[in-house]
This record gives sequence, C-alpha cells and structure tokens, in this order.
Amino acid sequence: MLQIFQTVEDELQENDQISEGCWVALTKPTNEELQQVVQETGIDIDDLRAPLDDEERSRIELEDDYVVVLVDIPSLDEKDRYVTIPLGIYMTKQLIVTVCLEETPVLKAFMNNRVKEFFTFKRTRFVFQILYRNATSYLRYLRIIDRKSEQIEEKLHISQKNKELIELLELEKSLVYFTTSLRSNETVLEKLLRTEKVKKYPEDEELLEDVIVENKQAIEMANIYSGILSGMMDAFASVISNNLNVVMKFLSTVTIVMSIPTMIASFYGMNFDNIPLGHSPFGFYIITACTLVITSLVVLFFKKKNLF
Repeated sequence: MLQIFQTVEDELQENDQISEGCWVALTKPTNEELQQVVQETGIDIDDLRAPLDDEERSRIELEDDYVVVLVDIPSLDEKDRYVTIPLGIYMTKQLIVTVCLEETPVLKAFMNNRVKEFFTFKRTRFVFQILYRNATSYLRYLRIIDRKSEQIEEKLHISQKNKELIELLELEKSLVYFTTSLRSNETVLEKLLRTEKVKKYPEDEELLEDVIVENKQAIEMANIYSGILSGMMDAFASVISNNLNVVMKFLSTVTIVMSIPTMIASFYGMNFDNIPLGHSPFGFYIITACTLVITSLVVLFFKKKNLF
C-alpha cells in the first residue's frame, strides 16, 4: 500500500502525487509501488526492498543522494507473540520515505496526526520523532510483557502445568528479540548522532539524545524482565519437579503399605493342610487382626520418616 502525506498550513493531508516536502509511506508494497517510488525519488530498488526481509539487520547507510536508516520495531505476529520487524526510513533532499512489512502503531500515530509538532517537511526532526516513538513503543510492549508474566505467575501458583511454563518461555524469547533489536538500534542511533551528513539543528540533537536515553532504558528494562523470567521459570520448574517427586514418594509408600495385607492374604490362599490357624474357627479374625497391627506399625514407621 502506498500513501502520501504532506503538512499544509499545519494540517496533515493525504495526497495522490509525490511532491517536495511530503512523506511517502509504503506498507507491504507491491513491485509496481516500489518501482513508482524508485522513479520519482531516485532511491535504489535494493535499498527499498531491504526492510521487506524480516531478517534484515539494523544499520545506517549514507548514499550520495539519500540516507538509509534501518531499525527494528516491536510487533505482534499471527500467534500474538511479540517479535521485531525492520522499518526502513529514507531521507532524501526533498522528502521522507518509510517502508515496512505491516502496519505499525509507530507510524500510525503520525498518519492519524497524534504527534505534536510533526511536520513532513522537517525531515530530520521527523526521522528522530519516528525513532522516539519506536523507543517508547518498546517500553510500552515491555510493560505489557511484564503484566502478562505476573498473570502467568498467578496461574502457576494454582495449576503448575507445562502450559504456563511454555507461555513464560514465549515471553522470554520475545525479550531476547527485543534486547537484540534494541542493541542494534542503539548502534544506529549513536552513528546517527555522530554523522555530519544528516543536518541537525540544536532542538533535533536534543530529541535524538532523548531517543538514545529511551532506547537505553528499554534495554535495561528488557534485561531486568528477562532475568526475572529466567529465575521464575527455573523456580517453577523446580517446584513442578519437586511436586512430582512428592507424589511418586507418596504412591510408593502407599504401595508398600498395601502390599503387606496382600502378601499375607496370598500366603493363606495356598492350599496346604498345615497352614497356621487354618482349622481354627477364629483363624480368619486372628489373621486379620495381625495384618492390621503389622500394617499399622508400618504406617507409623513411614509417618515418622515423613514418607506420608
């Protein structure tokens, strides 16, 4: 999908033609849309296709006529798992182009004109504003992951099943993706701060520094949550394993106790003439009483050993 936005008299408008000072937003674009942007902007087709590869790494490239900024942004996949996807930002001398595999809240906020002091013709500031929204998006997703982990922890206190552990594992994988992407983004931000090809005004530099601070905070939060999740998974895995051992110990003890009357009954079930008390009218009651006494003594012994 190809969308063209432009700020006219402090209002964001959607246009049909690419013009100077506009923002060209490509979302899962077709080959025809890519070719149209290539012809009208002069951006290399390979650079435009780079963000369409979900394994593309974050980087910044300084070309003769434009600057390429590739960063990872947080997203939800089809199974509602937290992952990261590439976002390409291309800054030419006339306009800004963004390319992404799917619609993202990072760009939707600009399309819906919910960002203060946003103007499509202020290219450098616009790029930094996108990066800032991206960093804050990571923080928002990290808080959601933290809340989900707390909900799963409450379930584990009750159920202690593998399902909850698998959900924790998915969250931990998401945190690994986030941490890796945030560190790659940090490298891009630092290089962007140092490069002189991107013209920066004083207020733009302050915004970029804010982006770097937010990105560092997101990295620290991801590391903290990842450590908490790892410890939580290890603890509950140990609890589940210990509970299984307790159950097996109880069942083994019960089996031993129940085997005593079974063994005695099997002895007296043999067809011999000289079985003790075999001809006594009170033999059944005496054997039953002896069996109960022996079984009770074994139960008391096991209870003393904390096997019950």
